Amino acid sequence: MFGCLVAGRLVQAAPQQVAEDKFVFDIPDYENINHVVVFMLGTIPFPEGMGGSVYFCYPDQSGMAVWQLLGFVTNEKPSAIFKISGLKSGKGSQHPFGAMNLPQTPTVAQIGISVELLENLAQQTPVASAAVSSVDSFTEFTQKMLDNFYNFASSFAVTQAQMTPNPSEAFIPANVVLKWYENFQRRLTQNPLFWKT
Repeated sequence: MFGCLVAGRLVQAAPQQVAEDKFVFDIPDYENINHVVVFMLGTIPFPEGMGGSVYFCYPDQSGMAVWQLLGFVTNEKPSAIFKISGLKSGKGSQHPFGAMNLPQTPTVAQIGISVELLENLAQQTPVASAAVSSVDSFTEFTQKMLDNFYNFASSFAVTQAQMTPNPSEAFIPANVVLKWYENFQRRLTQNPLFWKT
């Protein structure tokens, strides 16, 4: 019914069923994972009015299971990408896996799916940092690069009074860099692929 994918690894399509309505995938070496994809295989839909809450579970320093709600999948939304890299030191949340003794290994995390009523899913609040940015990775990279360049260049800014004459060095006014930065950001927002034309 469900599948789980971590980039660079084989797809897991056979979760461990730990209860009639609960499924778990083991995620080895979870500390080196940024995102996980949970999806329905398309073989068996959810029963009418049902969906699946998706949880991330990792062992804390004392070896206790910490469960965090990532989001959900439904027949109408059969797949989702979740960012788990920022969750590995967060607080746990309420979860339906509490009564189960799932084995915990220091390097293995788990993705749990609990089949629940859609009305219950709508009332749950996933951990905020699990949401994946809707901006594609190229646009995000470009934005971070622009921010980094502007911050780096402006850290060398000096006033004209502070400048020492050096005939072999060219100086660019900081307002020119700022104007370029703002224009590039505006164009990137309007069309992330403008640079290809």
